[in-house]
Amino acid sequence: MSFLAFLVLGLIAGAIAKLILPGKQGGGWFVTLLLGVVGALLGGWLGSLILNRPLTEFWDLGTWLLAIAGSIVVLLIWGLITRGNSKSTA
Repeated sequence: MSFLAFLVLGLIAGAIAKLILPGKQGGGWFVTLLLGVVGALLGGWLGSLILNRPLTEFWDLGTWLLAIAGSIVVLLIWGLITRGNSKSTA
C-alpha cells in the first residue's frame, strides 16, 4: 500500500475510532486524526506480528478492522495520558 493510501486509511480510521470512543481526549480532531495514523501503524504492526496479516490492501476488510482497532487502542492510551492534564475553570 502506498504512503498516501496508508495516510488516508489512518485518517479515516482515526475518525471512526473517535466516533466509537466519544469523549474528551485532549488535542481535538487534528490530534485524533494523527493518532489514527499512529493507530493504523500499530494495528498493521500487531496484525502482521500476531495474526500474520499485514496492511497491504486498501479495500480489504481486515486492513480496515486492524487500523480501526489500533486507532482505538491509541486513543484509549492517549485519553489515559491526557486525563489529568485538562485545565478546568471553576
